[in-house]
Amino acid sequence: MALLRLGAAALLGTAHRATTASIRATPRFTLTRPIHLLHSSNVTQASFLHAPQFRSAHSLTQGRSTTQNIRWMSSAAATATNTSDRISKLRELMQSPEYNVNAFVIPSEDAHQSEYVAECDERRAYISGFTGSAGLAVVSLDSAALFTDGRYFLQASQQLDSNWTLMKSGLPDVPTWQEYLVKNIPPGSRIGIDPLVFTAADATKLEKELSKSGSSLVPVPNLVDLIWTNRPSRPAHKLLTLSTTTTGRTHAEKIAQLRQELEGKAVAGCVVSGLDEIAWLFNMRGSDVHCNPVFFGYAIVTQDTVSLYLQDKSVSKEVREHLGNEIQIKPYESVYEDLRVISEKLKGDDISKKKILLSTRTNLAISVALGKENTVEARSPVTDAKAIKNDIELEGMRQCHLRDAAAVINYFAWLEDQLSTGSRLDEADGAEQLQKFRAEQKGFVGLSFDTISSTGPNGAIIHYKPEKPTASTIDPKLVYLCDSGGQYLDGTTDITRTLHFQTPTVHEKRCFTRVLQGHIAIDSAIFPNGTTGYSLDILSRRALWTDGLDFRHGTGHGVGAFLNVHEGPHGCGPRPAYNEMALVPGMTLTNEPGYYEDGEFGIRIENVLLVRKAKTKHRFGGKEYYGFEHITFVPIQTKMIERSLLTSAEIDWINNYHAECLEKVEPYLEKGSLGYEWLKREAIPI
Repeated sequence: MALLRLGAAALLGTAHRATTASIRATPRFTLTRPIHLLHSSNVTQASFLHAPQFRSAHSLTQGRSTTQNIRWMSSAAATATNTSDRISKLRELMQSPEYNVNAFVIPSEDAHQSEYVAECDERRAYISGFTGSAGLAVVSLDSAALFTDGRYFLQASQQLDSNWTLMKSGLPDVPTWQEYLVKNIPPGSRIGIDPLVFTAADATKLEKELSKSGSSLVPVPNLVDLIWTNRPSRPAHKLLTLSTTTTGRTHAEKIAQLRQELEGKAVAGCVVSGLDEIAWLFNMRGSDVHCNPVFFGYAIVTQDTVSLYLQDKSVSKEVREHLGNEIQIKPYESVYEDLRVISEKLKGDDISKKKILLSTRTNLAISVALGKENTVEARSPVTDAKAIKNDIELEGMRQCHLRDAAAVINYFAWLEDQLSTGSRLDEADGAEQLQKFRAEQKGFVGLSFDTISSTGPNGAIIHYKPEKPTASTIDPKLVYLCDSGGQYLDGTTDITRTLHFQTPTVHEKRCFTRVLQGHIAIDSAIFPNGTTGYSLDILSRRALWTDGLDFRHGTGHGVGAFLNVHEGPHGCGPRPAYNEMALVPGMTLTNEPGYYEDGEFGIRIENVLLVRKAKTKHRFGGKEYYGFEHITFVPIQTKMIERSLLTSAEIDWINNYHAECLEKVEPYLEKGSLGYEWLKREAIPI
């Protein structure tokens, strides 16, 4: 019974159970002290490729129960999940004397604040039926609300059943979820959260908001875990070790740089909890999270020691040899106990009052274990270092994008040929065929995200995912949007193209051209040192705005080097977070403006860019000026372009870009093949 009661806490072992117990003992929540290609591995590419998380989506769905299969539901035509029984059981727990909370908050993130999580951590998806990557659920004793952003309004409206109210975050008169708790939950209520999946900063913000109504924040075990029937176990797959031919730097060099950063910040050490940060810092990759080559772990780095906390099943002889004797490998679940030991040591340290650096995205339980007085919060120095690729990583990104372009071109040529001969294919068939073309490429490991293969109105669902049997038949008379990407040993790709296989309408062409103009504006931008993606975002929307159009997602995000396809801390969009870090050479950034009409079509054009120094006639103020290098080379369909809307400079950009596509990708295609002929035809100047 004790194990069941602790739910998620039990997954972290006795150390975390003690942490959770100490948190729960606090009557009112307080943050001051509660809780030739680059074949560099001894693990073969073949064995890594066949890790479960990198198999095809279709094969993974076979044999799953309805509960386990929730993540694999189609984002569109699937009927809403009946959540009545789940919500009823959750409310029973909420009202039990042991927990006694009036509301429970369920975010999307896991204990590592991951954007994309393992099946066992998909709590918000389980309780709500909504499978999008971003969102937060609030369940009270008499209501249930799901908050999500504009990327998912349409998808959420289709997947939520009548138990739920969809809160469209960012729209006028729609409260934040914190405001919702104040306005819709009775004053003096107890609001439950799992400290493993909330950051200390989020908890502080929530507690401040709740104080307005006299309500309190109550840390509890994750109640969703306790009612989740047949919850999947936590994965612990084999790890892939990488050499400097892939990474450009040893893990020892990266740790040395991190220690210099810590010394400069006058801190005793840091806790690294982001899964992509762990993978990057130690030059290893995993397959514990679908499409993200990461593994579960934590690290504690001081000037004298490095402790890496891994699941036992993931630790092989090769991993130990790769890490060497300088890095202590410890059990994943023991990190909280070690943090409390460090906390006690810091208390009695009269020589130095240095603190431990925590990322602003570190979970609350870690902050609690160390003690607020022993920590300082800042953006992770590992995240910042990872965002700026070295020359080896940049070249790897360039090379894998060329091979990936060949795969995408072969797919579009194949699809066009199939449709022209009357073949009946659905969106899932298309996604599967595209993956086959990618799998033919050297160094391919898996997809970087589930392929968005969408015809007609499904293209308006920004993160649509087709699945048998609900996937729509690809209609050649409708707009087709395909957003896809691959994980390769030397890099990660992300590309979107929008095509029409017959004759687009005047309106579709005009919308497409406005999106293309925004894409060209970003690609052509020259900007001074210190410029953020927040400042550049308007360039992607200006042409759309002239027609009174817009899109509800960011213009771009960072891309990892054989890591997560979404990478920060930089990006390009209207969110204030994109104003925190300037764009600098070595960063990657997607360029993906779009336009979507619900029930009609979706349009998006996406390339991956590298930030680089620009040559300018002057250097006002002595500043460096930067621009972009595009590394995605797949033609943009010219039949979708309304040429009369373009300037001469925009026409030149299109023709020059297509000439580059032809020059760079032709060597990767078989002469005379469908893909070869498609490339030559689509690259003809306009």
